[in-house]
Amino acid sequence: MIVFDLRCQAGHRFEGWFGSSTDFDNQRERGLVVCPECGSGEIGKAPMAPSVPAKGSSLTLERADVAGSPGNSQPVANREVPAEMQKALRALAEAQQRALAKSTWVGDRFAEQSRAMHYGERDEAPIHGRASLEEAKSLIEEGVPVAPLPLPVAPPEELN
Repeated sequence: MIVFDLRCQAGHRFEGWFGSSTDFDNQRERGLVVCPECGSGEIGKAPMAPSVPAKGSSLTLERADVAGSPGNSQPVANREVPAEMQKALRALAEAQQRALAKSTWVGDRFAEQSRAMHYGERDEAPIHGRASLEEAKSLIEEGVPVAPLPLPVAPPEELN
């Protein structure tokens, strides 16, 4: 994961976590990166200083990979994360992983497929994929039952 300091056109600064610089660019182009303060989709990377933790002070958490292969370690903080938080994040990741195991990835066709199920044009089934902010708002306005996933999901073709 890469953490970027981001800034909207109004000057609001916030942090975003991405799998790579390319992931950031792709998500921004699809309208998935918006300012949490004003909702602007015109987002750019803000200048930032690197965070270099003191030797021995970084924490490594075991994370469950979305594809189902737990055990990938990566540094996530430069200070101790409370045990309760580690436990809660693991539980959330495991719950999402279990839910996605019974769900089909539909990629950028998420809005289209969700509508088709809602209007009876296809059988209902658990699906997950990508939708722009505008598509998600439109689905909600139409009464199509959708919900965002709490943790990012990599498309199957991008998994190792």
